[in-house]
Amino acid sequence: MATLTLRMERAPTPLGEMLIVTDEQGLLRALNWGDHESDMLRLMRNHYRKDAVQLQEIRRASPAMQAMLAYFEGDLAGIDHLPVLTGGTDFQRQVWAALREIACGSTISYLDLATRIGKPAAVRAVGMANHANPISIVIPCHRVIGSDRTLTGYGGGLHRKRWLLEHESEYRQGRLI
Repeated sequence: MATLTLRMERAPTPLGEMLIVTDEQGLLRALNWGDHESDMLRLMRNHYRKDAVQLQEIRRASPAMQAMLAYFEGDLAGIDHLPVLTGGTDFQRQVWAALREIACGSTISYLDLATRIGKPAAVRAVGMANHANPISIVIPCHRVIGSDRTLTGYGGGLHRKRWLLEHESEYRQGRLI
């Protein structure tokens, strides 16, 4: 078993401490909240089964951290082109790629997302892939809502999902926060 050494940074945000995990090439591997660190570690173990994952905390601000801090200050487009690398299954990566195509400030339903990837009967599987997303915000799983337009589960908590959608809505309406 090989060891995959990744770098982890902690950043203060309006929603609490954010954890940013990158590799040596600067590719974003995981992004989650400090109060969900154990969930993030569990997901990473599931995604990188063939490798042991070791996190090394760093203090300098990576480009990914700089982009995330700018996002919270109103430069939402800065995260659109952050390079990411995920584990997971082919199906999960297909769902995550489709999530990145949801416009900032927009929302879609799980059914819409399943239809976008050409598998409208796979709504539950899309929901599970959404839940297994290792890179919140950048792979914007918070933009997926229920078919009845209500907010549904978000690994970081519905209060964060609501805040992120409101933050992005302000941006979409041309009022930088």
